[in-house]
Amino acid sequence: MPPPQPTSRVVEARTRVIYGDTDQMGVVYYANYFRYFELSRSEFFRSLGGSYVELEKQGFGLPVVEANARYRSPAKYDDVILIEVKLAELKRASMRFEYVVRREANRDELVSGHTVHACIGPGGKPTGLPPEVMRLLSA
Repeated sequence: MPPPQPTSRVVEARTRVIYGDTDQMGVVYYANYFRYFELSRSEFFRSLGGSYVELEKQGFGLPVVEANARYRSPAKYDDVILIEVKLAELKRASMRFEYVVRREANRDELVSGHTVHACIGPGGKPTGLPPEVMRLLSA
Protein backbone atom coordinates (compact mmCIF):
# COMPACT_ATOMS: atom_id res chain seq x y z
CA MET A 1 0.00 0.00 0.00
CA PRO A 2 1.42 3.44 -0.91
CA PRO A 3 2.13 5.84 1.96
CA PRO A 4 -0.68 8.28 2.77
CA GLN A 5 -0.42 11.70 1.17
CA PRO A 6 -0.84 14.61 3.58
CA THR A 7 -3.51 17.18 2.93
CA SER A 8 -2.22 20.16 0.94
CA ARG A 9 -4.05 22.59 3.23
CA VAL A 10 -2.09 25.57 4.55
CA VAL A 11 -3.58 27.22 7.62
CA GLU A 12 -2.67 30.64 8.93
CA ALA A 13 -2.98 31.59 12.60
CA ARG A 14 -2.75 35.20 13.77
CA THR A 15 -1.62 36.57 17.12
CA ARG A 16 -0.23 39.73 18.66
CA VAL A 17 3.11 39.62 20.49
CA ILE A 18 2.59 40.36 24.17
CA TYR A 19 5.22 41.96 26.40
CA GLY A 20 5.70 38.68 28.28
CA ASP A 21 6.88 37.00 25.05
CA THR A 22 9.84 39.37 24.69
CA ASP A 23 13.32 39.39 26.21
CA GLN A 24 15.43 42.26 27.58
CA MET A 25 16.21 43.38 24.04
CA GLY A 26 12.51 43.85 23.29
CA VAL A 27 12.30 41.02 20.77
CA VAL A 28 10.41 37.74 20.97
CA TYR A 29 12.39 35.26 23.04
CA TYR A 30 13.54 32.50 20.69
CA ALA A 31 11.75 29.61 22.43
CA ASN A 32 8.37 31.35 22.16
CA TYR A 33 8.30 30.65 18.44
CA PHE A 34 7.67 27.01 19.33
CA ARG A 35 4.56 28.16 21.21
CA TYR A 36 3.47 29.99 18.07
CA PHE A 37 4.07 26.79 16.09
CA GLU A 38 1.81 24.97 18.54
CA LEU A 39 -0.89 27.63 18.19
CA SER A 40 -0.92 27.23 14.42
CA ARG A 41 -0.92 23.42 14.67
CA SER A 42 -4.02 23.54 16.88
CA GLU A 43 -5.70 25.82 14.32
CA PHE A 44 -4.70 23.39 11.58
CA PHE A 45 -6.49 20.51 13.33
CA ARG A 46 -9.53 22.70 14.00
CA SER A 47 -9.70 23.68 10.33
CA LEU A 48 -10.05 19.99 9.47
CA GLY A 49 -12.77 19.45 12.06
CA GLY A 50 -10.52 17.70 14.59
CA SER A 51 -8.80 18.57 17.85
CA TYR A 52 -6.05 17.39 20.13
CA VAL A 53 -8.60 17.14 22.93
CA GLU A 54 -10.58 14.44 21.12
CA LEU A 55 -7.40 12.53 20.33
CA GLU A 56 -6.32 12.65 23.97
CA LYS A 57 -9.76 11.49 25.15
CA GLN A 58 -9.15 8.33 23.10
CA GLY A 59 -5.84 7.78 24.89
CA PHE A 60 -3.53 9.00 22.10
CA GLY A 61 -0.89 11.71 22.11
CA LEU A 62 1.35 13.40 19.55
CA PRO A 63 4.54 14.39 21.39
CA VAL A 64 7.17 16.43 19.60
CA VAL A 65 10.20 14.25 18.86
CA GLU A 66 12.07 16.83 16.78
CA ALA A 67 11.89 20.62 16.53
CA ASN A 68 13.80 23.13 14.45
CA ALA A 69 13.62 26.88 13.92
CA ARG A 70 15.62 29.16 11.62
CA TYR A 71 15.58 32.79 12.74
CA ARG A 72 15.78 35.50 10.09
CA SER A 73 14.39 38.65 11.68
CA PRO A 74 12.93 39.37 15.12
CA ALA A 75 9.31 39.99 15.99
CA LYS A 76 8.84 42.71 18.59
CA TYR A 77 6.33 43.65 21.25
CA ASP A 78 2.89 44.49 19.81
CA ASP A 79 3.70 43.12 16.33
CA VAL A 80 0.88 41.13 14.79
CA ILE A 81 2.34 37.94 13.44
CA LEU A 82 0.97 35.30 11.09
CA ILE A 83 1.99 31.69 11.49
CA GLU A 84 1.51 29.50 8.41
CA VAL A 85 1.46 25.76 8.97
CA LYS A 86 1.21 22.82 6.62
CA LEU A 87 1.44 19.08 7.07
CA ALA A 88 4.54 18.22 5.05
CA GLU A 89 4.78 14.49 5.73
CA LEU A 90 2.39 11.85 7.01
CA LYS A 91 3.54 8.38 8.00
CA ARG A 92 1.79 5.48 9.70
CA ALA A 93 2.89 6.59 13.18
CA SER A 94 4.32 10.09 12.75
CA MET A 95 3.89 13.42 11.00
CA ARG A 96 5.97 16.47 10.14
CA PHE A 97 4.64 20.03 10.15
CA GLU A 98 6.37 23.01 8.53
CA TYR A 99 5.92 26.62 9.65
CA VAL A 100 6.61 30.14 8.44
CA VAL A 101 6.16 33.10 10.80
CA ARG A 102 5.62 36.50 9.18
CA ARG A 103 5.01 40.04 10.39
CA GLU A 104 1.51 40.94 9.24
CA ALA A 105 2.37 44.57 8.43
CA ASN A 106 4.83 43.79 5.64
CA ARG A 107 4.66 39.96 5.27
CA ASP A 108 8.41 39.72 5.99
CA GLU A 109 9.48 36.21 6.89
CA LEU A 110 10.74 36.14 10.47
CA VAL A 111 11.17 32.46 11.29
CA SER A 112 10.71 29.13 9.56
CA GLY A 113 10.82 25.72 11.09
CA HIS A 114 9.38 22.29 11.52
CA THR A 115 8.26 19.81 14.14
CA VAL A 116 7.99 16.04 13.96
CA HIS A 117 5.39 14.25 16.08
CA ALA A 118 5.19 10.57 16.97
CA CYS A 119 1.92 8.91 17.89
CA ILE A 120 1.69 7.26 21.29
CA GLY A 121 -1.18 5.26 22.70
CA PRO A 122 -2.30 4.42 26.21
CA GLY A 123 0.66 3.95 28.52
CA GLY A 124 2.89 6.12 26.33
CA LYS A 125 3.79 3.33 23.92
CA PRO A 126 4.44 4.15 20.23
CA THR A 127 1.53 3.21 18.00
CA GLY A 128 0.07 3.93 14.60
CA LEU A 129 -2.16 6.93 14.07
CA PRO A 130 -5.84 6.09 14.57
CA PRO A 131 -7.68 5.50 11.27
CA GLU A 132 -9.95 8.52 11.76
CA VAL A 133 -6.88 10.76 12.23
CA MET A 134 -5.27 9.32 9.10
CA ARG A 135 -8.45 10.08 7.15
CA LEU A 136 -8.57 13.60 8.56
CA LEU A 137 -4.95 14.32 7.60
CA SER A 138 -4.87 12.59 4.21
CA ALA A 139 -5.47 14.36 0.93
